[in-house]
Formats: sequence, structure tokens, C-alpha cells
Amino acid sequence: MNESTVAASPSPARSAAPLPYPGFAEALRTWTRIALLSFGGPAGQIAVMHRILVEEKRWLGEARFLHALNFCMLLPGPEAQQLAVYVGWLMHRTLGGIVAGVLFVLPGLLAIMALSVVYVVYGNVPVVEGLFFGLKAAVLAIVLQAVLRIGRRALRNNVMVGIAAASFVAIYGFDVPFPIIVAAAALVGFLGGRAGHPAFRPGSGHGSVGASHVADAETVLGTEVPAHARPDRSWSLKVSAILLALWLLPTALLVAALGFDNVFSQIGVFFSQMAVVTFGGAYAVLAYVAQAAVGTYGWLEPGEMLDGLGMAETTPGPLIMVTQFVGFLAAYREAGGFSPLTAGVLGGLLTTWVTFAPCFLWIFLGAPYIERLRENRALSAALAAVTAAVVGVILNLAIWFGLHVLFEETTSYRRFGLDVDVPVLTSLDPVSALIAAAAVVALTRLRLGAAPVLAGCALVGIGLAVLT
Repeated sequence: MNESTVAASPSPARSAAPLPYPGFAEALRTWTRIALLSFGGPAGQIAVMHRILVEEKRWLGEARFLHALNFCMLLPGPEAQQLAVYVGWLMHRTLGGIVAGVLFVLPGLLAIMALSVVYVVYGNVPVVEGLFFGLKAAVLAIVLQAVLRIGRRALRNNVMVGIAAASFVAIYGFDVPFPIIVAAAALVGFLGGRAGHPAFRPGSGHGSVGASHVADAETVLGTEVPAHARPDRSWSLKVSAILLALWLLPTALLVAALGFDNVFSQIGVFFSQMAVVTFGGAYAVLAYVAQAAVGTYGWLEPGEMLDGLGMAETTPGPLIMVTQFVGFLAAYREAGGFSPLTAGVLGGLLTTWVTFAPCFLWIFLGAPYIERLRENRALSAALAAVTAAVVGVILNLAIWFGLHVLFEETTSYRRFGLDVDVPVLTSLDPVSALIAAAAVVALTRLRLGAAPVLAGCALVGIGLAVLT
């Protein structure tokens, strides 16, 4: 790269032996590679980004990477995708952030869309039924593992355990909506942080993401803040206004043209609401989506929700891409004037748009002020309380999945204000229970990754379908 090209790039401070500033073509190759390798949920995706961006490319150092990650954890939505937007913006301005964020989502979007079409067209074929039968049991095990993993990190004291327990009772026993649980936990954490209570001092959230330490001074960006990354109110407001319009205008037009009762209007409104309350990661989001999509709107059945999560677990990209499958089925079954497949594709695309468009808004609006936001102890305490509440929400999700994977029948228990589903024990499916138990052992004792466990359970399901 010649000197004029380097001079045109953002103004990084470099070490004594400067590294060449990556051009946009290299950035495209790098973000495409990250997108294609982004399996395994946010922890795996963040680890991939750390390995490539910090250890291999040395675009930024350990401290700056964790600094950006902490900021993204304060935001609603998928933190791994938002981290990609942030680093893309930091390296190559606004266009860099857009390209990084879009590429991070694109492989998953295409894969889930293709699998959704296969699901509705060939779902009754025994081999396909066997595939999803095995995946459901594996997904249950993965959600249980998520409860344990997040619980170990978040429940550091009795106060956090109490918040998690209250969250579980509220959502499982009294059907309290997820946004209210998030708001209540955030308020408790915020007030606790303001008061200086030691129980609300947050940890790093993800722990160490890499085995080696790369100093900021030894990277492309160096230690200084690039000129374009410094607070610029006019830029932030202009870009944010454009993104806000792009996010909300399609839904507003749909509601105006079709009314609130149309499925496309419902998809746009619901998933736009979801985008602003989805703290705590993909599994917390799924609890909220399952509660509304299955119970309130009737867009799909509990088993189909599990099938969608199985798709998201086995394809690259954020796990929250399962929402695209939900939107696909919702529109497929209420096609209106479209063919079912056309409506499904449009519903899936609309869901993805309103889910991920605000992620760019949060980054471009807040990233220039990251230092102030990250150092606010009350906001960090609110996040810690929300993370604790999410443990209870995910436990509710695990039980909800377990009822529909392991048992063929459930019954309602209503007493003392409680309204819960309990299993009919005689309807236990022993095959599903055995596959799920084996998956739990493989994940927690043998420490196998999610991908081989999902593949193994899928093969067992297919084998059983062929034999029977």
C-alpha cells in the first residue's frame, strides 16, 4: 500500500514498526471469512473475531477489543454482530461498519431461508422428520448448558441468585412479559449501583477471550482514537436519523396500508419491539419470542420453535436468526394475496430487517461516546442485574422446551395465582429423553462442542426414521 493510501485512512497511532493499514478489499475478505466461521453462539463468534482480528491480523489490541465488547454488552440485541459493526466502523468508518454487520448476518440469513423452504415443503418426509427429532433433543441439552454457563458467570452472590429466582417465578409462574422483567431487573441494578452496593459490581461478562495478550501499541490502530471515532454530534444524529427511518418506516407503512391485524404488520411491530428489549443474549430472546409467537399470536407450535433453533444452531451467524424462521412460518400460514412461499420469504426478510437494523443504530449513535457509557457504574450494575434475571428466563425456556421435547402431553396447573404447564408423566417419550440425556453428558462431561453434538443427534434421529 502506498503512502497516499495510508494517509487517507483513519489516523491511527502506530508502534515503531508500523503495520500496513488494511484496504477495503482486505476488510471484505476478512469479514466474509469471520461470517462463514461464526458458529457456536456468541461466545464462539467472539472467540473467532478475537483470533482473527486481534491475534492474526492485529488490527486492534486486547484492551481495545474488550473495551468494545463491554460496550456491546450494554446494548439490546446480539453482541457479537454489534461487535463486528463496531470494529468495522472503527477501521473503515461508517461503510466499514455497515459492511461488517451485513456480512456477519448474510450467511445465516441465506442458510435459514433455504432450510425454512425445505422445512415447509419436505417437512413430512420421514428422513427430514427424523433429522429434526434428533435436533430437538440436542437443542434442549444446549439450552440447559447455557443455563449452567451463564449462571456460573452471573450469579456471583445471593442478591443475584435472588434476582434470577424472582425472574424465573415471574415468567414461569405468572406469565409476566419479558420486557417487564428486564425493566424491573435493570431498575434494581441501577439503584443498587447508584447506592454503591457491592453485590452489583459487574464482572467482565465473557471472561478472557484469548490466550495471548496483544498490546494496543503493537497493532494497526495503535493506542490513540482515530479521528473519525471521536464524538461528533452532527454525524451521530445524521446517521442515526437515517437508520431510525430505515428501521421503522417499513413497519409504519405496512401498518398504515394493511392495518394492525395483518400478519406483516404484526411481524414488523413485534420484532421491532423485541429489538429494544433483547438484553441477555439469544436464549433470553427466544424465551420472549416463544412466549409471544406460540402463546399470543399462534404463529407456530412449540416443537417448530425447537426446529428453528436447531437450524440456527447448525448454521453460521447469530442464534437470533431463529426469528427469521418464526417470521417465515407466520407469513407462510397467513399468505393473503401472495403464494405461501413468497409470503414466507417476505416475512422472513422483514423479520431479519427489523431485528438487525437497530443494531447499526445503537453502534453509530453510541460508539463515539463509549468511554463515558462504559465508565458509568450504575449502567454497568443494571446490566449485571439484567444478566442475572436472564438466568431465570433461560431456565424457564429450558423447562418449556423440555415439556415439549420429552413429553407428548402436558396439563395446566392453576392455583394461588399460578398458571403453569406440568407434564403428564405417562406421556414421556423415552427415546427423546435418552437422546437428550446423552447430549447433556456429551456437552458437560465429555466437553464436546455444540456442532458435533447436534450432528450426532441428527444422525441418530435420521437413523431411527429409516429403521422405523
